[in-house]
Amino acid sequence: MNNLPRFSNNLILSGILMLLVLFPLLNCSNGSKNDKNSKFGIVIHGGGGARDRIEFEKNPELERAYKNKLKEALSEGYEILKAGGDGIDAVEAAIRIMEDSPLFNAGKGASFTNAGTNELDASIMNGKTLRAGAIGAVKFVKNPISLARLILEKTPHVLVVGEGALAFAKEQGVELRPADYFYTERQWNSLQRRLKEDVPYGGKLKEKQKENNEDKFGTVGAAALDKNGNLAAGTSTGGRVKKRPGRVGDSPIIGASTYANNQTCAVSTTGLGEYHMVLLTSKEISALIAYKGMALKEAVDYALMKELVELGGAGGAIAINKNGDVAMSFTGEGMYRGFILDDGKAVVKIYKE
Repeated sequence: MNNLPRFSNNLILSGILMLLVLFPLLNCSNGSKNDKNSKFGIVIHGGGGARDRIEFEKNPELERAYKNKLKEALSEGYEILKAGGDGIDAVEAAIRIMEDSPLFNAGKGASFTNAGTNELDASIMNGKTLRAGAIGAVKFVKNPISLARLILEKTPHVLVVGEGALAFAKEQGVELRPADYFYTERQWNSLQRRLKEDVPYGGKLKEKQKENNEDKFGTVGAAALDKNGNLAAGTSTGGRVKKRPGRVGDSPIIGASTYANNQTCAVSTTGLGEYHMVLLTSKEISALIAYKGMALKEAVDYALMKELVELGGAGGAIAINKNGDVAMSFTGEGMYRGFILDDGKAVVKIYKE
């Protein structure tokens, strides 16, 4: 009987400790509060080198078409993230929307080589695992970004190009399209215009190149942060107008156009690929954050406006970090771009403010 009070006190103390342990778990067991407060978002670009403002003033329907397609791509990615999906799923879905549109230089709207063919490049990267997949100079693939993801998930490789990439696409049952699917009058006329010009590829931008700014860019890309705190990025393009067959640009080069690392940021770039490949622009942005302690916007601006420009390059970049901060910077007059964060509000822009 003398032990009963001590036993009761121990039992009461144990019960209190149990409640203290269980209370936080019970308080958020339905997950709704965590989900509501979790930061997530997606940022996209449809390429730098936007059409001249005058063209949109004459044809406001065309401007609306661009903005609506950007909103559609954002919405596709946002709904995946909102439902708790992976960032890499959101990136792929958003890019597929733009690849299927003739408005952008990717997939359906890809530019032409000097031989009159369409050769596609794409890459995608998982910021949690640092695994990536990419394809280059591949023909007939309707959605290059999806083939790049299959390289990531189904092979030990990072980059597969040309006939090898096409053969892998056929093995995986990837959707293919005949050559005429990729024909657009705008891109064909762009090629004919460029074929008549005697403009060197090397060196700094010439005035004639600036006049045809849109011919140079148009790559599409996306970067996302999901509710689990994981980052992902992807890029897809038809490449430079009048490029040599077999030329591979920056879009499938990890660290040049596409890079994602949970510790820093997720980035996709657009612009003159040869310069991005020399600078490794997307990895440079990550490095400026990791080693210089720069904020996201500061790192993006420094890499583009200083380092890239000093090389003679031009272009833009979008980025998002683990805090849900977004950056969208470009050297020219415009870049098709937009973002949605966890507030669900889509922001879409074309020109500088």
